[in-house]
Parts: sequence; C-alpha cells; structure tokens
Amino acid sequence: MDRLARRFAACKAENRAALITFVTAGDPDLATSATILEALPAAGADIIELGMPFTDPMADGPSIQAANLRSLSHGARLKDVLAMIKTFREKDLHTPLILMGYYNPILAYGPARFAKDAAAAGLDGTIVVDLPPEEAEELLPHLTEQGLHLVRLATPTTDAARLPAVLKGASGFLYYVAVAGITGANAASAEDIAAAVTRLRAATTLPIAVGFGVRTPAQAAAIAAHADAVVVGSALVDAIGAAAAARANDIPARLSTQVAALATAIRNTKKEHAA
Repeated sequence: MDRLARRFAACKAENRAALITFVTAGDPDLATSATILEALPAAGADIIELGMPFTDPMADGPSIQAANLRSLSHGARLKDVLAMIKTFREKDLHTPLILMGYYNPILAYGPARFAKDAAAAGLDGTIVVDLPPEEAEELLPHLTEQGLHLVRLATPTTDAARLPAVLKGASGFLYYVAVAGITGANAASAEDIAAAVTRLRAATTLPIAVGFGVRTPAQAAAIAAHADAVVVGSALVDAIGAAAAARANDIPARLSTQVAALATAIRNTKKEHAA
C-alpha cells in the first residue's frame, strides 16, 4: 500500500476518521510555512493538503484568497512548493501530502515535468480544482506513470448521471465538497452530510473526505461520525492570517494548538458506519 492507503487503513483500524488539514504553501512566508508544515503531523494531522499559490483561486473564499496573495507577495512559486515538500519528506516518511490548487501553475510548469518532480519530492497526489474529468488526460497519465493520485471532487450537485465521470480515474480518496459555494462558506448539516456519504459509498470504494465550511472541533466531530476524513482549511488559514497581521512569532505553535483540538475531537468520535 502507498502512504494514503496505509493512513486510511490505520484510521479504519481505529474506527475513526482521518483529519486532513489544509494550509497554503508559502503563507505567511516560505520559512514559516515550512515550519508549519513540519509541525502539523505532531499536532494530529493525519493527511496534509498543501495549497499551490495562485493569483485566481476561483473556488476559494476571502480567507484562502488572502493566503494566496500573502504567499505570492513573498515570492512563492511552484518550484518552491516542491522544494518545501522535498525538505518535509526528508524528515517525515509517513504523512501523506496532497498538493491542492489550480491547473494553470501545473500547465505553466509542464504536466509531465510536474508529475516527475512532484513524485521525486515525495508528493502523494493532487487535487486540481478546475481540471474536469473531460480534460484530465492532459495530466492524469503523467500522474499515473509516477504513482501519484488524482483526487477528485464531488459536490451536492453531482448527480447519479455525473458521478461515474467524476470517479473515472480517481484514486486516493474522494473529496466531497459539502456546500455549493466557495471555501469558508456556510457549513452543511450533519444530516445532509450523512446522506451524501451514504450515496457516495454506494458508488465507490474510495475513502470519502468531507470539507468546505468545517471550522470547529464540534463540526469536525459531527462529520467524523460518518465520513472517512474531515478536511479543515479556512479556519487554519484564518488563524495564520490573523497571527501574521499581528506580527506574531509563534504561528506554528498557535496552529498546532488549533489542530490538536480538532484531532482530539475526531479521535474521540467513533464512526457510526465503518467504511
């Protein structure tokens, strides 16, 4: 099994969901971002999504938009993100890393070159928000050749007719976007999430992660009762932004405290229906 499969299997053995944390690479600056990345597993992150800085993150709300601008203003580029991953992997051989973002930086870098360099750095897969299944052949064969996952997104509007196309070529896990909107928006109800997870489980054996709008330990715990993973992003990015604005020098420690509270809530919640 690869890192993602091993991590999901370990969480399943404990009858709990995984905690997936999202932070933007290079936010608030490259050095601090690298320290944050290194601290996340010890705080309780099971899997890490690392955002690729980009000028036009269309699926993201104000929090992650601002994080992208902070990162870009300090000169972060895709090559720097891959270097950060490589440094992280020299110390941590076990925590899965997923690069999340938009296709433009990958296209500019070169899809084949990206896949090769990402695999060499120690990446486990990608989520490319604006690359629909119909266009995935531009990237998917290169990822597959390098043993990298292409994680797909499903939403409340992904109906039974569309879902097979979403799942074709998907691997690693399926990311369920719990709200129809941008990141950091309103949270979906636990009942709606439970129904969505049940529907998706009938169509795939991939682990199902739920994100968008998850901000508090209580919200994370409610989702953890049903999903295979809970994704928390905007709440963490907000904390980084607030600490950076206050010129705090303990941002990794502050974030670790926040992640630990989320991890504790998830670990204390046993899944009602084992995957």
